[in-house]
Amino acid sequence: MHPLIWLAGGGVLLLLELLFPSVDGFLIGGVAALLLSAVAALLPLAAALQLALFSLLFLGGYGGLRRWSLRGRPTPDALSEPGGERAEVIQPFDERGRGRVRWQGQSWAAELLETDGGPGPRAGEEVTVLRREGTRLQVLAALSRRTSG
Repeated sequence: MHPLIWLAGGGVLLLLELLFPSVDGFLIGGVAALLLSAVAALLPLAAALQLALFSLLFLGGYGGLRRWSLRGRPTPDALSEPGGERAEVIQPFDERGRGRVRWQGQSWAAELLETDGGPGPRAGEEVTVLRREGTRLQVLAALSRRTSG
């Protein structure tokens, strides 16, 4: 393939990156195409080899960008504030300690960790979120409720 094709393709992908900045593939694809246009201008490579090289550049660049962007971020199961955030009970806890809470603006299934066999927190009361396991939160009743109950 002619180097100008790679140059034009890279330009189009970088333009798309400007229009849709949240799609990482446009940036990586544009840079890979521009690099390949320089390589194809210097070395006469077969079209299949150029496509394979483009794929390697794209996948390597995309993987590198993902690894770099995820570095330093907390894991999905980590809370932003260790020690517990507050959540509001929206569905009372049953005798098995299961209910629903609103945490960070969303409804979550929740499991009450310490139960005394009595009724759990009622709708509108607060609980403390200790951790998240998949789509279920593990919570404790608010301290004032635990000491008064």
